[in-house]
Order: sequence, then C-alpha cells, then structure tokens
Amino acid sequence: MLRFLADENFNGDITRGLLLRDPDTDLIRVQDVGSKEVDDPPVFEWAAVHNRIVLTHDQATMPDFAHDRIIVGQQMPGVFVLNNRTPIQQAIEELLLVDECSDQEEWSNLVVYLPL
Repeated sequence: MLRFLADENFNGDITRGLLLRDPDTDLIRVQDVGSKEVDDPPVFEWAAVHNRIVLTHDQATMPDFAHDRIIVGQQMPGVFVLNNRTPIQQAIEELLLVDECSDQEEWSNLVVYLPL
C-alpha cells in the first residue's frame, strides 16, 4: 500500500473519491497536518520525513522542487503530478491502480505524470 500526501490545491473530489472507493487508502492532506498554505519545499520535506508520495496538480513548480531534492541527494519519496483536466473518475482509477500494483519504494526519487 502506498502512502500519499495531497498538496493543498489537490482536487478534493479525487481524495474523497479515493477514500470512498477504498477506505483503507493511506492518504492525508497537507491541511490535515498543519501545513496549509506553505511553500512547496516544506511540503516535500514533510513528505520525506513521513515517507509519503506527494499528489499534486502543480505542473509548474512541484516537479522542479522535487528534482532539486534529488540532485542534492535529499530524500524524495516521489511525486505524482495529475493533470487537472483528467476526469475525476479516471484520476481515481489511476491512483487505485498504482496503489494496488506497486510498492512505496518503486516511486522513490521519481516525478510521475498521471494518467500513465
């Protein structure tokens, strides 16, 4: 089972849909851990400390910050960048698929654009 951290602007309909489809999904939002409205680097730091893959729609800055962490050798458990135009049901299916068919370590130091 993968461990997810949804950034503050991640579509709440997707997070709710994931939890409705699979209540055992290990997903928390930055708002739930007191990190609301913080810059991207602290989100990645928190995700690294707690070994959580970041879920984001931010294609502009999040991938760059993730790559910066990788380049300097900092832990980066992974980031899934979901196109915000992807239909909600498709996004949910994609996340359920990667959750079911992979292990947390497989995504370490990767920036992955979904849908696959």
